[in-house]
Amino acid sequence: MVSYKELGLVNTKDIFAKAMKGHYAIPAYNFNNMEQMQAIIMACVETKSPVILQVSKGARDYANINILRNMARGATEYAKELGCEIPIVLHLDHGDSFETCKQCIDNGFSSVMIDGSHFPYEENIEITRKVVEYAHQYDVTVEGELGVLAGIEDEVSSAVSHYTRPEEVEDFSSRTGVDSLAISIGTSHGAYKFTAAQCTRNADGILVPPPLRFDILEEIEKKIPGFPIVLHGSSSVPQEYVKMINEHGGKLADSVGIPEEQLRKAAKSAVCKINIDSDGRLAMTATIRRIFDEKPSEFDPRKYLGPAREALKEMYKHKNIDVLGSAGHALD
Repeated sequence: MVSYKELGLVNTKDIFAKAMKGHYAIPAYNFNNMEQMQAIIMACVETKSPVILQVSKGARDYANINILRNMARGATEYAKELGCEIPIVLHLDHGDSFETCKQCIDNGFSSVMIDGSHFPYEENIEITRKVVEYAHQYDVTVEGELGVLAGIEDEVSSAVSHYTRPEEVEDFSSRTGVDSLAISIGTSHGAYKFTAAQCTRNADGILVPPPLRFDILEEIEKKIPGFPIVLHGSSSVPQEYVKMINEHGGKLADSVGIPEEQLRKAAKSAVCKINIDSDGRLAMTATIRRIFDEKPSEFDPRKYLGPAREALKEMYKHKNIDVLGSAGHALD
C-alpha cells in the first residue's frame, strides 16, 4: 500500500471547494509520457495553477501504473524545483471496475473515478458506493458519473449520448457518498465530437457545434447546491492544430470541439473540474508532423519531442489563464 501523501500529492476536496468559491475550474490533463507530464507541470507552475494529472486505462497499459505513480512523485519535486509548490492530484480517469479503482488507490492515486454510467441506475449506485467506501478509508476522493457522453477516447466510447437527468442527481450523490459528479450536458469524447449534420457552418466555413445544455446544468445545481460538478470530453479541438496536421500529411476532416467561451461559462458555475485530453494530443502531433515534414532527416527524438513539449506547455497555459480561470489560484 502506497499513500498518495507520501508522494506529495493532494486529493480534490479542498481544491474543489476553493474552485467553486472562486468561480474557476481545475484543469484535468491526461498524460502518458514524460514530455506531457513536464509540459503540464511547467504550464501550471508558470501560471500558478493547481492541476489534476489524469491517467486513463490506455495510459496505464502504455506506461505502467508504477511508472506513472513515480512520475507523479517526480512531478511534485519538479514543481518545487521550478519554484512553486502547486497542488497536484493523481487521478484515475474512467475506472471501469472496483478492482481497477482499488489497484490505483493502493498504488498512490489521490483521486479515482468509477464510471458506472453504462450500467443500469441501481447497479451504478452499487458499484460507486463500494468504491467510495474503500477510497474514503484512505482519504482518497471519488468521482462518479451520471449520463453518457458520445464519442471515442482510449477505451471509452459510445455512439449515442444520454443527458444527465437532474431528478436523479440528489438520490445518486446521497446514496453513493461520491465527492464529485461527472455529468452529460453536450460535451463529447475525442476530436470528432459531433457529426457535420449536428453542426452549422459559420461565415468562414468552420463547423460550429450545438451549444452545451446549460439549462440542465442549472437544474442540477438547484438539486445539489454547492456540489462539485465535472465535465468530461471538453477539448476545444483548436483549428490551428488541425490545420497544421492536415498541411503536413494528416487527415482530420471535420473535427470539431467545445467552444472555449462555453467552457469559460461552465467554469464559473459549480463545474470545478474540466477534462482535456484530445487538445494535448493535437498540439503534440501537429508539432511533430511539422518537424518531420520540414526536416525529414531528423531522427533525434529530443529534436521533435522538445518542441512538442513547448507547444503543449503554451497551450496549457492558455487554458489555465483564458478558459478555466485557474491561473493564480495554486496558493489560495
